[in-house]
Amino acid sequence: MPELHQIEIRRLRVESFIGVPDEERAESQELCVSVWIDLEDSFADMADDLSRTLDYARLAEELKFLALTRPRRLIETLASEVSDHVMAFRGVRSVEVLLEKFILPDTDCVAVRLRRECVR
Repeated sequence: MPELHQIEIRRLRVESFIGVPDEERAESQELCVSVWIDLEDSFADMADDLSRTLDYARLAEELKFLALTRPRRLIETLASEVSDHVMAFRGVRSVEVLLEKFILPDTDCVAVRLRRECVR
C-alpha cells in the first residue's frame, strides 16, 4: 500500500447564498466544508519548504470566497466547484469534499460527499 500524505481541513465555516427556493437564497447561510487532500509528494520530500506543499491557509480563504461568489441552488454544485478548485493546485493527487448544510429539522445536517482523483 502506498504511503498517504494528506492535508485535511475539517469543517471550515463558509457563508453562501444557497438553496432551491428563492427565499432560501435571499440571505446567506453558514455551511461547513471539509476537504481531504492527497498529495503527490511525501512530507519528507518537502524539506520544510512551504513552496513545496499546499498552503492550507490560502486555500481556506479561497474556499470562503468561492462559496460567496454567486448564488447556487444545490450544495452538490458547490461541492463540485470546491473539488475543481482544490484539484487545480500543484501536487494534488486526489481530493474528497464533504459539504454540510444545516437546513432540515430534526437532523444534524444534510451532507454531500465527492471524491476526485487526478487522471494523468
